Amino acid sequence: MQHLPAPIILVIIPAFNEENSVGNVIREIPADLVAEVVVVNNNSNDQTAVQAAAAGATVLDEPIQGYGRACLRGLTYAHNRQQKPDIIVFLDADYSDYPAELPNVVAPILANEADLVIGSRALGERQRGSMTPQQVFGNWLATRLISWLYGVHFTDLGPFRAIRYDSLVAIGMQDTTYGWTVEMQVKAAKLGLRSVEVPVRYRRRIGHSKISGTLRGTVLAGYKILSTIAKYK
Repeated sequence: MQHLPAPIILVIIPAFNEENSVGNVIREIPADLVAEVVVVNNNSNDQTAVQAAAAGATVLDEPIQGYGRACLRGLTYAHNRQQKPDIIVFLDADYSDYPAELPNVVAPILANEADLVIGSRALGERQRGSMTPQQVFGNWLATRLISWLYGVHFTDLGPFRAIRYDSLVAIGMQDTTYGWTVEMQVKAAKLGLRSVEVPVRYRRRIGHSKISGTLRGTVLAGYKILSTIAKYK
């Protein structure tokens, strides 16, 4: 019986000033499952790039700040790769997710049961204090609006997610800032892609959040998420 080649899984990690955590994230990613880990150094002024490279990641530079912009830089790298990936996994650099759970996140795609998989913090175990009250409420409100406007049920806009490469190309991601995750989910809904959620654990991040840790970041992120939900409708 002929065995199919193992799918090529590429992990993209946007990182801004995460020198104390990014190495931990990379080292806990299951190396036997992943072809390459790409860290996009998003205008850091610390040793993020050095620590990422020391842990074995491919490091790219995106000097213009923006979560979505960093993710797009990683996608450009994927597009130009000689061997295109089959699956792309997105993961944050702050060590709030559990990288060892990556097999659970990609499992529905490997089983041909999904095109997009969201690691849901709402369905999993969440350490006390790992999300601010405004984050919890914002996720609840955003996912309810997506369900109402697009007819697809989500419980989270979590950053730990996996998607088929060809599905991501079809989506045509554009957002350069805080609307990245919700853009992916609403566009997937519009295209009729199979989206599922799996429970993931979530813990307090290392260091201080640049978004939820400030009033300005929280307000801007909330506005961008809600406007993105409405925009694509």
